[in-house]
Amino acid sequence: MKGQETAKRALEIAAAGGHNLLMLGPPGSGKSMLAARLPGILPPLSAAEALEVSMIHSVSGLLSDGGLLRQRPFRDPHHSASLPALVGGGVRAKPGEISLAHKGVLFLDELPEFARSTLEALRQPLESGRAVVARANAHVTYPADIQLVAAMNPCKCGYLDDLTMGCGRAPKCGQDYQSRISGPLFDRIDLHVEVPAVQAADLSLPPAREDSATIRARVAAARAVQAERYTGLKVEGERPVSVNARAEGALLDKVATPDAGGQSLLSDAATRMQLTARGYHRVLKVARTLADLDGSDCVRRLHVAEALSYRRLAPGR
Repeated sequence: MKGQETAKRALEIAAAGGHNLLMLGPPGSGKSMLAARLPGILPPLSAAEALEVSMIHSVSGLLSDGGLLRQRPFRDPHHSASLPALVGGGVRAKPGEISLAHKGVLFLDELPEFARSTLEALRQPLESGRAVVARANAHVTYPADIQLVAAMNPCKCGYLDDLTMGCGRAPKCGQDYQSRISGPLFDRIDLHVEVPAVQAADLSLPPAREDSATIRARVAAARAVQAERYTGLKVEGERPVSVNARAEGALLDKVATPDAGGQSLLSDAATRMQLTARGYHRVLKVARTLADLDGSDCVRRLHVAEALSYRRLAPGR
C-alpha cells in the first residue's frame, strides 16, 4: 500500500501489542484497505487458540469441513447489524460477531453509523474478553478476546477538513457526527490515528520498501517477548495475559513504568490532555509495545511521546 506511513506504523503497533485501533479520515483514504491488511501481519493461531476459535465457529454452524481454523478471524459486520447479531442472541443464544472474532479482528467500518445501543454493548466485552448472552431460556457466556479496529469519517459528508470539497456545516457537522461515539467507548480504544486523503503524487510513488513479511517478523518478535514476559504472571481472577493490551493494574505498573523522563512527560500530558485513568493506562500499554518493538527493556521518554501522539481528545472535549 502506497503512502499512509503514519497509519501503517499504527497498524504495526496494534498488531504487536493486540491494541484496539480507530482510524479517522475522509472517504477513499484507505481505512478499510488498511484494516483488511492487519490479519496478514498477525502471527498464526496457536494450537490451543485454533481449538477455541473452531469450537465457536462450530456452534454457529460455520465450520463446514470439520477441520480446525488456522488463520485469525476477521469479521466485518455491516453497520446495520443488530445488537444480537453483534454480541450474540436469538432463540438458541448463538455467538455474535464479537465472539466469532475471538482471537482475531473485529472491524467496524463507519463506526458512528452503528446504533448507539449496539456500540455501548461492546464496552463490557472489550474489558472482560467475554460476551454474556442472557435470554429467558438461556444464559450463555462466549469467549470474546478480540482486537477492535474501527474506521470513521470526520463528519457525515466525510469532507470536514477538505477545502476543495467543502463541508457546508463545518464545524458543527463534525462535532455532531463524532459525538455519536461515547466517551467511555472512545477511551477503550488504545490508538487513534488520522488517515488523510491520498494525494495523486502518492500513487506514483515506488512500492513500499517493506513488505508484509518483514513487518510480520517484527510483530512476531515483539509478541514473543511479551509471551515470555507474562508467562507465570497470571493474576488470580483475571484473564490470562499474553500481550500488552491485556495487562492491567499492578501487572501493568510492574512491566510498563517509564523512566524518569517518560514519567514526567506522561504526568504533564495527562493534565494537559485531561486523560482519564483508563486513557492514562492505555498510553502506558502502547508505550510498552513501542519499547518491545524497539528491543528496549525499559519504557523510555521517546516511547511515551509516540504513544501520546496516538491519543486524541474524546469527542466534545
